[in-house]
Amino acid sequence: MSRPRRPKLHQAARAGDLVENLLKGLGLDDRVHQYRALIIWEEAVGPQIAARTRPVRIREGVLEVNVDQPAWMQQLHLMKPKILARLNAELGKATIKDLYLKRGKVNDRVGKPTDQPPAWRMVQLDDGEKQQVEDLLTRINDPELRNEMEKFLMKQMRLLKAESGAGSGSR
Repeated sequence: MSRPRRPKLHQAARAGDLVENLLKGLGLDDRVHQYRALIIWEEAVGPQIAARTRPVRIREGVLEVNVDQPAWMQQLHLMKPKILARLNAELGKATIKDLYLKRGKVNDRVGKPTDQPPAWRMVQLDDGEKQQVEDLLTRINDPELRNEMEKFLMKQMRLLKAESGAGSGSR
């Protein structure tokens, strides 16, 4: 007995589209859309307010925001309508109904030094290592897939080199 042949796949489905369809099927697409507010908070309120606040969670359309100082909390309370309008404009629909401002920890403080990049990002690959990656990619004809795989393999090789201590010069 031979197995029936599956028809050729003409174009692979995008992972994002598959996840979006899955979330819609589970009735979670609106909730995920709301949670985008956590991601776009800094863009919507600007760097000065973002440095003093941190969005924490969303419950029934209300965005809970930690604020580091009472004076800022009072100022933000007065700015609520403007902030809500900006957030909902960025989200594309009126998703966030209200802001709940509370005193709390804010990780990103004004003047806080930026974190150093991970050590593996500083590692450089030599010509032989780059050639190894090229050799692995010779059979991939699709330019987009080849490009993504090249980026992935280069990162992986830099990570392995950093872990072994060969690229850091400090060991």
